[in-house]
Amino acid sequence: MNVYYSDHITFPLPAGHRFPAAKYALLRQELLQQNILQERELIPATHIAPEIVTLAHTQAYFNSILDGSIDDRSMRQIGIPWSPELVRRSLSSVGGSLQAAQDALRQGIAGNLGGGTHHAMADQGRGFCVFNDLAIVSLYWLQNQIVRKIAIIDLDVHQGDGNAALLGKNPHVFTFSMHGAKNYPFHRVPSTLDIDLPDGTQDQEYLAALENALPRVLAFRPEIIFYLAGVDPLAEDRLGRLQLSMQGLAQRDYLVLNACRSNQIPVAIVMGGGYAQPIEHTARAHAQTYRVAKEIYPI
Repeated sequence: MNVYYSDHITFPLPAGHRFPAAKYALLRQELLQQNILQERELIPATHIAPEIVTLAHTQAYFNSILDGSIDDRSMRQIGIPWSPELVRRSLSSVGGSLQAAQDALRQGIAGNLGGGTHHAMADQGRGFCVFNDLAIVSLYWLQNQIVRKIAIIDLDVHQGDGNAALLGKNPHVFTFSMHGAKNYPFHRVPSTLDIDLPDGTQDQEYLAALENALPRVLAFRPEIIFYLAGVDPLAEDRLGRLQLSMQGLAQRDYLVLNACRSNQIPVAIVMGGGYAQPIEHTARAHAQTYRVAKEIYPI
């Protein structure tokens, strides 16, 4: 299984910053230490081409990120200070999602240890998201007629407002987001299918809601599924407000990936959020997603 990473490109953060940048390298280390993936399966991502980014984002916004002319207020919305390293990391992360999608189409499954930046809009970034990787890749593929139908299964605990804004009116894309009802973002953009979950939702209720929703996604007959496998529904997550166990997350991953395999739909896994304390809980939860994937797709 080919899985792409961008953590070799580090970017500076102030001391005590709440963005868990360390989780990406921790995850890659966890995958190797647990023998879930081998070194040969982990591949450095390459930068996405600028002309592909601007299929989803305005030229003005893209240029302002690229040259650092973006204003301070806009960077505060993103929540990460601008730096040349952040630009390179963001372009690499989107590139990893494109590469994972390409490999998934050939091999059935692939992944990106990054991406899932589902809050970024056409002309602004938000919520730790600079560029919207899934919108960029989806629009590029549809423009080039690589596929005709795409589905996004977004199980990050925060609603995928950027995905909905950039793709929601496209008849060739099904956007499904299941998230905390009272969590960020507080202004929602409707997805094709949204499921709001109350604070404190536990495994049984969560998995029942997911089981009920998946047939609607499959009925769309997508030719590829992007699985945004955020692990912030975990009970230990400081931004999540749900109460899933590690076992519940594993069952969630099994439901999604088994549905893809059973219906012979290629799937590309992207990372999404995870903010547990200690952050090692998040790395283990993300690694567990790939353990489940390896069980279902023994490639």
